[in-house]
Amino acid sequence: MRFLAELVATAIIVFARLITAVRGIWQGAEPSERQRIYFANHASHGDFILIWTVLPDRMRRATRPVAGSDYWLKSRLRAFIGRDVFNAVLINRDRSSREEDPITVMTEALDGGSSLIIFPEGTRNTTDELLLPFKAGLYHLAQARPDVELVPTWIENLNRVMPKGELVPIPLICTVNFGAPIRLAEGESKEEFLAKAESAMRNLAGEEQGEEQIEGQVA
Repeated sequence: MRFLAELVATAIIVFARLITAVRGIWQGAEPSERQRIYFANHASHGDFILIWTVLPDRMRRATRPVAGSDYWLKSRLRAFIGRDVFNAVLINRDRSSREEDPITVMTEALDGGSSLIIFPEGTRNTTDELLLPFKAGLYHLAQARPDVELVPTWIENLNRVMPKGELVPIPLICTVNFGAPIRLAEGESKEEFLAKAESAMRNLAGEEQGEEQIEGQVA
């Protein structure tokens, strides 16, 4: 099963690169194996795949996307891809039926040594707004594990590659931009922190990519 999962992972990486020619651009931080939480904009079901794809191999193996169990456990195939291929941290988003607090599940993954990919908007953004309001989860993670770097991440163009309702991807060049890490400051309120995190994302989305940027190596 492990061999099959690695074979499927390789196929997904190759397919993602062929369709999107995706590049990882490290603007405010360099690729590092230190533990991180990558928080990103969310416009497509393929968002975490692109982030996961551009990470160097050793970082990729230690990084787990956080995703909804309602989607990834709908069928045996999805469960195999979510659990075995991506090693996703699966969260029950239904408050009425879940038995574990999502923050507890994520902090347990962090305590196990994993880095995480999360989407603070909480759901896919299908509006004309650049970002939806951030949920409180990012703040609670920063509060619970203050030593873990929080890296703003901006995915460009994937919503055009996989527009809502379309089954066939449209080949377009995509980028994944990684910004300077942020941390929860002492005494910083939830509202102040989330505003800072959102501002980091907006700045990253609007920055011109100059020669000083470091293009990440993918393996």
